[in-house]
Amino acid sequence: MGNPVIELKLLDERLRQWGLPRYQTGLAAAVDLHACLDTPVVLEPSTAPVLISSGIALHMADSGMAALVMPRSGLGHRKGLVLGNLVGLIDADYTGPILVSAWNRNPPGGEPITIAPGERFAQMVFVPILRPEFAVVEEFSTDSSRGAGGFGSTG
Repeated sequence: MGNPVIELKLLDERLRQWGLPRYQTGLAAAVDLHACLDTPVVLEPSTAPVLISSGIALHMADSGMAALVMPRSGLGHRKGLVLGNLVGLIDADYTGPILVSAWNRNPPGGEPITIAPGERFAQMVFVPILRPEFAVVEEFSTDSSRGAGGFGSTG
C-alpha cells in the first residue's frame, strides 16, 4: 500500500519561495512549518503564547489519521521555544488554518526569542489513530499485575 494523500491548501503564497512543507531528509518523521508572518515576532520570556500561522490548511479526511504539531527540537533546546499547548492535535476533519501556539519557556529576565518571517519554527508529524468502541462494564474481564497503581507505583 502506498502513502496516504493529504490535500494541502496554501493560505500564504510566500510558501512557494520559502518552501512547502516537506521532509528535510529521507528518514525524517516530520515536515517543518514556516512562520507566515509579515514582521518578526519577539516572544518575551514567560509571557502569554502567540498564535503564528503556518500558512497552510489540510484535509486528511481519514479517521485513522491525525497530525501532531510540535516545536523543532533545536529551537526548544537552544532557545527555549515550545508550544503553548505543548503538542497541537490536528483532527482529520479539521480543514481550517494550521496555527501554532508559540511560547518562550525561558524564566522571567531570560532571553527573548525572535521568530522571523519564513523561519522554520515548528514541525508536524502524521500519526495513525485507533478509534475503539467502548464496552461499559461493572468489572473488568481480567486482572492486570499493576491494577490501579499509578504515580510511581512501578518504581
